[in-house]
Amino acid sequence: MTSENRGDGEKTYFKMNREILYDVIIIGGSYAGLSAAMALGRSMRSVLIIDSGKPCNNTSPAAHNLLGYDGCSPALLNSLSREQVLKYPTIMLTEATAVRASGIAGRFNIETEDGQTFISKKLLFATGIYDEMPAIEGFADCWGVSVLHCPYCHGFEIKGEKTAIIASGNSAFEFAEMISHWTNDLCILTNGPSGLDDEQQELLWHKKIVVNESEIVRLEHQQGYLDCIVLRDGTQIAARAAYSRPFMKQQSELPAEMGCEFHSIHIQVDHYQRTSVPGVFAAGDNCSALRSLSNAISAGSIAGAYMNKELVQEQFFKDVRPAMVQA
Repeated sequence: MTSENRGDGEKTYFKMNREILYDVIIIGGSYAGLSAAMALGRSMRSVLIIDSGKPCNNTSPAAHNLLGYDGCSPALLNSLSREQVLKYPTIMLTEATAVRASGIAGRFNIETEDGQTFISKKLLFATGIYDEMPAIEGFADCWGVSVLHCPYCHGFEIKGEKTAIIASGNSAFEFAEMISHWTNDLCILTNGPSGLDDEQQELLWHKKIVVNESEIVRLEHQQGYLDCIVLRDGTQIAARAAYSRPFMKQQSELPAEMGCEFHSIHIQVDHYQRTSVPGVFAAGDNCSALRSLSNAISAGSIAGAYMNKELVQEQFFKDVRPAMVQA
């Protein structure tokens, strides 16, 4: 037996029919996946969303820079989005983890961790990116709350406050250049050799941005809200927030296993969210450096619309060609 959300929004329990050929399977039920599902549901397409329930923004208390929902909690946004998407009768959602993908355009096979297999004509990876937390005590607890990755998502709420940048090299300099627009009370903690060249250090000195290369021991905080950053030499750096870019990797290995091409860590897609594998699409931050809800929603909508376009065209020519031959 398996749990699944049907189009009426109610969760039911039943044995899945493994022979159903869905128009589209979407792996990942966060904003990109749900946005694609809505476009497909409104196109009367049969859709199965497979979601493991691990969105990358689940630690953030509020989402910002999203028109109409600025300041709303990610959990509430996700709940509202699911409720709206699952009202479409051809959309289903199952809570599972996809562990294997195979097949070619027209028939993709997806296997889940609990041993189920699902089949679809098209496949969308909306699987996201995973942030690997550095081995700094308290960092993971503060991630998404007061240790942040994006000033457009969080900068307004901490404008003018004491802020640290935890990074080194070009990343630290580029971050400092950007964040200096939001606050003048800024320092860089490189947690080891700075990796900054002479010109970068001189520019930072003129902007009165202090660079400290001491090892970071821990982040002291209250339920994720930063108090100070403690260095190996005993120095305590007061800060209300910090910006950092942890190492990122694909949340799922399935796109690589399917043979999708990559550009750096991201799945390579075209303007219609098509990957290098026919019939396989990708949307969200697994294929874009723009990690925002609005960009994920936009990419999902494009992917959904273009998958439907391909399905329409394929069926149209399938229907018309025999008649043309007979004529």
